[in-house]
Amino acid sequence: MTLPLSLTDEEAALVADAQFFRKKERISAKVRAQLDATYAGLTEELGRISLITPPGFNARAHQFVKGEQLEFFPYQYLDYPKHFDGGNKFAFRTLFWWGHHLACALILEGDGIKQYKKHIVDRFHQVAGQELELSLAPTLWEWKRGEGYTLPITHDRKAQIASVLAERRFIKIVRFVPMTDPRLQAGLLSELSRETFRAMLPIVTA
Repeated sequence: MTLPLSLTDEEAALVADAQFFRKKERISAKVRAQLDATYAGLTEELGRISLITPPGFNARAHQFVKGEQLEFFPYQYLDYPKHFDGGNKFAFRTLFWWGHHLACALILEGDGIKQYKKHIVDRFHQVAGQELELSLAPTLWEWKRGEGYTLPITHDRKAQIASVLAERRFIKIVRFVPMTDPRLQAGLLSELSRETFRAMLPIVTA
């Protein structure tokens, strides 16, 4: 489809609104500061636990990323811990997706996947009931939620979750927090991320 070259009145007013762009940059800076606090908080968490990790895992590896085009929307995220090595993946991503939600996700693939699946089933009631959802997408990089995308991990779904896990070559467990959540407005992104990380620990600890 070919887009018209001319701008609508609304579009022209928007690109001329310098305050809009200043506000966007100010919000981006606040989100980055909250991700910095998340990194500090997760560093504290990782210092007191022992994880089941793939070969070559570096507990200090992390990355901050900022972009404009995640399905046409800006995004900022922290990967920590971060291990992406070929078919082996072990990461916790805290993703602030403008216009959508905060997503805190545990990403697992490759070595250890059988043990992680076993832990989810054996420790199911430690993990269930904490606003976590199992991704059903055919890729690790889908960030939408809802029917066809995710399955809530609730106490009554143990058999269903176990059946879905048995067929999957990777695991992605996500907690979604709407942008309207007052905790995000209050600057508590770091606390939300740490809380989610702790909820997922039974999956990846001995």
